[in-house]
Amino acid sequence: MKIILSFLAFLCCLPFSHAATVDTIGVPSLAMNKEIKTVVIQPDDVGNRSLPTLYLLHGYSGNYADWVKKAPAIKELADRYKILIVCPDGGYGSWYWDIPEDGDFQYETFVSTELVAYIEANYPVANTKEQRGITGLSMGGHGALYLAIKHPDVFGAAGSTAGGVDIRPFPDNWDMAKRLGKFSQNPERWNAHTVMELTHLIEPGSLALFIDCGQQDFFYQVNCALHEKLDYLRIPHRFLVMPGGHNWDYWSQSIHYQMAFFSEFFTKRDN
Repeated sequence: MKIILSFLAFLCCLPFSHAATVDTIGVPSLAMNKEIKTVVIQPDDVGNRSLPTLYLLHGYSGNYADWVKKAPAIKELADRYKILIVCPDGGYGSWYWDIPEDGDFQYETFVSTELVAYIEANYPVANTKEQRGITGLSMGGHGALYLAIKHPDVFGAAGSTAGGVDIRPFPDNWDMAKRLGKFSQNPERWNAHTVMELTHLIEPGSLALFIDCGQQDFFYQVNCALHEKLDYLRIPHRFLVMPGGHNWDYWSQSIHYQMAFFSEFFTKRDN
């Protein structure tokens, strides 16, 4: 259903100072035989508690540093909600897929397996799906939903902000044909790699979902279509529409709603 988190304005006015630690690390990937740069934002003053983890993915042509540089409020949000935020590099146009014939593009394996294992071995975080979430913008929004649906044992909650949740209306864009071949010649492969055709894999109630998109975004129609399909399949989810386009002005606002959603999920699962 469409929601507006009316308490956001109140939360944003609360006084607090952020002391989150921001590190850029190299995470080894055996699947790709290289290190992947990753930003880790660790909240301050957490005591002996095990933190929940939010994996936050960038969009096409972006990189690991996008979120912390272009939406710096995530440092304050990490502190407010006591969530460890992990921003991996997703390559240029990877769409967070594994491409069997290209060893440089094994980002599904990296994010869902190698990165999760590394973070949980090196940071004070919980190691259950109930304390793991994943979200992202644009290509990363599609990637977050794609990975969460395909790995239900890893992620308990998933989000997408302005995600390209159905790739098929855009067959000539954003390097997707380089990864999958031409849509006209490989329709089954494209179907297998788009969130819109994976919804049947979601067991209702097994994955908490929050999807948002701006009304002026070129991905607005595919997000509305995904919302309608999830409704038809009776898969619970939250769907938020706000004014805005496909840009950082919108994403810098939407991350507040995304973080509030994940905080609510983690808090409920921690009780």
